[in-house]
Amino acid sequence: MSAPDAAAPRRWTGGPVTDRATCVLAPNPGPMTLEGTNTWLLGAPGSPAAVVVDPGEDDPAHRAAIERALAGRVVALVVATHHHHDHVGGLDAFLAGHPAPVARRPGRHHAAGLVLDVLATPGHTADSVSVVLGTGELLTGDTLLGRGSTVLAADGDLGRYLASLRTLLDLVGRASVLLPGHGPARTDVRAALAAQLAHRLDRLEQVRAAVAAGARDVDAVVLAVHGPLEGTLARAAALSVRAQLAHLGLELP
Repeated sequence: MSAPDAAAPRRWTGGPVTDRATCVLAPNPGPMTLEGTNTWLLGAPGSPAAVVVDPGEDDPAHRAAIERALAGRVVALVVATHHHHDHVGGLDAFLAGHPAPVARRPGRHHAAGLVLDVLATPGHTADSVSVVLGTGELLTGDTLLGRGSTVLAADGDLGRYLASLRTLLDLVGRASVLLPGHGPARTDVRAALAAQLAHRLDRLEQVRAAVAAGARDVDAVVLAVHGPLEGTLARAAALSVRAQLAHLGLELP
């Protein structure tokens, strides 16, 4: 929904990022998923266990790719960053082959030789969580992408989203690498968070200005703020505009 970040590489193929984190990239590329959904496998070097973050859609080929990347390790914990199907649509099928507890809410977990703090970061959805490892990896699901901007879903909320970005900025001293739900991993964690916060505040002012200039419905605001869009991108922009209008206390048809 926005221009790619200059600090992020143009193409992302997944794979190892740190000696504790590997991405298995799902084969579901698209305008909303970028190169695909990132399934993250986490574990201390040499650990016989792994943590799986967002096992992805109900896709046997993707589950087979996760299986290969696990390389015989036992799944000690599964983290679901939020309820969207591209992240957890295949959760039940994955658990059938790898029974493990599922973390969906805030809390501290010790698994696969790691300490993981699951944090409430609502806004993209009401149930969005992020994960920070004691070793510096920050996993954000769809709260912060590796490139571009996330969409605020129907159960999302802009005020809560801005608060979540500020929460993550407060924790950035603990984070050295960003592992997002879509797009590339990044090492400029503070800059990525600050840029997204500034972008959201700028968009809010653009929406306010569009209404002040005479936009009388959501489609007119989308056109004024985003320019001509079609299909999935138009529907996503409308969702975000509705969230921005709600934040401003405005209601348009």
